[in-house]
Amino acid sequence: MGSLGILFALTSGLVWGAGDFTGGLATRRGGQFQVLAVSALAGIVLLALFALIAREPLPPLASAAWAGAGGAVGSLGLACLYRGLSLGSAATVAPTAAVVTAALPVVFGGITSGWPRNTQLSGFVLAMAGIWLVARTSGRDPMSGQALRLALTAGLAFGSFLILIAQVQAGLVFVPLAIGRTVTFAASLVMLASRRAPLPSIAAYPLAILAGVLDAGGNVFYLLARDLTRLDVAAVLASLYPVTTVMLARLYSKEQITATQWAGAVVCLGAVVLITI
Repeated sequence: MGSLGILFALTSGLVWGAGDFTGGLATRRGGQFQVLAVSALAGIVLLALFALIAREPLPPLASAAWAGAGGAVGSLGLACLYRGLSLGSAATVAPTAAVVTAALPVVFGGITSGWPRNTQLSGFVLAMAGIWLVARTSGRDPMSGQALRLALTAGLAFGSFLILIAQVQAGLVFVPLAIGRTVTFAASLVMLASRRAPLPSIAAYPLAILAGVLDAGGNVFYLLARDLTRLDVAAVLASLYPVTTVMLARLYSKEQITATQWAGAVVCLGAVVLITI
């Protein structure tokens, strides 16, 4: 197994976690769908710029379709996650969605590429347990049937994104991701229009711009990892992003980390060891 692929996957999770933390800060200061629109647009600009610098060719139609589908399901996942969190079930919606996100590529990889070694499978299970513990908040919010459905849908959508975007032609990174971000941007505009919400002013959302840059960067590292290691390994390691989000919340916002979350972080470290040995 390529050690560079593992490094890229872990870097993807690190960058994604920073993007989620930044996006959360931006959402506190503005509407969630305005933040989504600005962050998606920032990602498009960054990815297009790198595509020009790298002189990356346009992808085949099939790869463009995979990327577009990934952007569409990613938008669905965000909409469901936001709705689930708005119901007051954050303590259970977020970890449920995160675990399903990590689990789906594992099942897909086992079916399409064969199951990995027993130690890696154990690491996958441990990682999902760690993700659940880290993403849990200290609240005891009961999760309604609607919140559970939204959490599962969000997780399935995010997991599908990891699978779909990984289907683009090997070696292509920036243009397919820009296509996916464009679909996400279009979806965010539809969401704003359906709620008759105002279009965002880009200058008013600097943190959303940073979140978009970080999210795009995480996607880039994930696709690079996909080229160098198994899809399920790349997806599970990248899905450890809640650890970064929680640690940044502690360092920047001085939020208390519960004993459960600390335990989850330790479990995630153990999972990384099992997956990579």
